[in-house]
Amino acid sequence: MERTKVAILGCGFIAEIHASSYARFVNDAEVVAVYSHHLDKAERFAKEQGIPVCYDDVGKLLSEVDCDVVDVCLPNYLHHGACVKAANAGKHVIVEKPLCLSIAEADEMIAACKKNGKLLLYAEELCFAPKYERVRHIVESGAVGNVYMLKQAEKHSGPHSRWFYESEKAGGGVMMDMGCHAIAWFLWMLKGAAAKNVYGNFMRVMHDTDAEDHAVTQIEFERDGRTVLCIGEDSWAKHGGMQDCIEVYGDKGVCYSDLFQGNSSQMYSLDGYDYASEKAGATTGWTFPVFEEAFNQGYPQELSHFIDCVRSGKTPLVDGEYGKRVLEIIHAAYTSARDGRKVALPFASGAKRPVDNWK
Repeated sequence: MERTKVAILGCGFIAEIHASSYARFVNDAEVVAVYSHHLDKAERFAKEQGIPVCYDDVGKLLSEVDCDVVDVCLPNYLHHGACVKAANAGKHVIVEKPLCLSIAEADEMIAACKKNGKLLLYAEELCFAPKYERVRHIVESGAVGNVYMLKQAEKHSGPHSRWFYESEKAGGGVMMDMGCHAIAWFLWMLKGAAAKNVYGNFMRVMHDTDAEDHAVTQIEFERDGRTVLCIGEDSWAKHGGMQDCIEVYGDKGVCYSDLFQGNSSQMYSLDGYDYASEKAGATTGWTFPVFEEAFNQGYPQELSHFIDCVRSGKTPLVDGEYGKRVLEIIHAAYTSARDGRKVALPFASGAKRPVDNWK
């Protein structure tokens, strides 16, 4: 069977990760074209990644290149237009996080893909990161009992490109860049749970931006008649390198896991669970469960899943509707940060950009 042909839109940091992931780990796919608004960047990227052709015109790429999937790795404000064009050209669409800027754009993207019978795949790698997935499976086995609180934190000293700091293009600041990860992971851990309200506290600490560069977001979910408190901490104002970590609190245990430090998580369980690591013995008390995969951020697993959905017709685990749910909570969080109050969910927003709810 032929490999699934992919065209990547974008030549930045995340496009490099996607291209490398396809080449190294996704055997059923091949990248056949790349686009950048700047042709010299596209040419350089194509040469470095071994991609046959490059374009500086999306319409021309879509009309001339035989591809099955368009992988959108462009700045946030370009997601909507690129997705709709690709869907109308008969392509499945992968969109990097966040899905887009407005709820109206999300609806149009979902509708365009449905109309053309194509998948809209939301690229949230934390749903596939092996270390965090190991934690999720252990938690679902009952190791920590009933979960009452989740935390997720992502912090560093700031993004790679200038457009991240310009809310007209990004839609907001650190909440759009990294807070979307926390929300998506909370939804992933609490499948079927309804978000009841959100409270956001946003700050501008150290960067030249018209949006926020430090954010703490609190979301309350309703699950099996109980409230689960979820707290996201996101910052562009932390020096000393990247931090990405999760915490899970239950009435029978707790788990701490750091994506970038060590190859095991820290788990405390009263009842124990299936397996921690070789020679570990019992799994009660404090243990250190390992994860099996080498590439721990989840990008290859995410893209492998998406390509499998395209090839087999499987239902994707994270799609456009999932991305829209994340975006809805983001819009509500900006509103909360402006008003200094909890905002009830579901939340209807007509704002063109999430940050418009804050300004």
